[in-house]
Amino acid sequence: MTDTDRSVDAESTDPADSDSLSDGVEPENVPEFGDLSIPQRAFVAAAQNPSRGLLVVGLFAFALAFYAAFWLSFPRAAGLLSAVALIVVAVAAVVYWLLDRVSR
Repeated sequence: MTDTDRSVDAESTDPADSDSLSDGVEPENVPEFGDLSIPQRAFVAAAQNPSRGLLVVGLFAFALAFYAAFWLSFPRAAGLLSAVALIVVAVAAVVYWLLDRVSR
């Protein structure tokens, strides 16, 4: 029985309507939060608190607009800071890769 088959009124006397939605889920089959990928974690967080997800999307849009305006106003400074940011991201990725190799 799916959740759309359940009665929504409080007067229901059908015993099948009183079952919880998670009766068929085995605890061994539920993944741990740490086992999820980054996009899956973002989806879970957005599903648990959609207003916070909308706030993060709005802030990301503002940051992207600010970045574009920065490039239009100060292209050399924006290029320099973008190059520095790429170097920092590359170093962080290499450190993450090395730590992942060491931990195995």
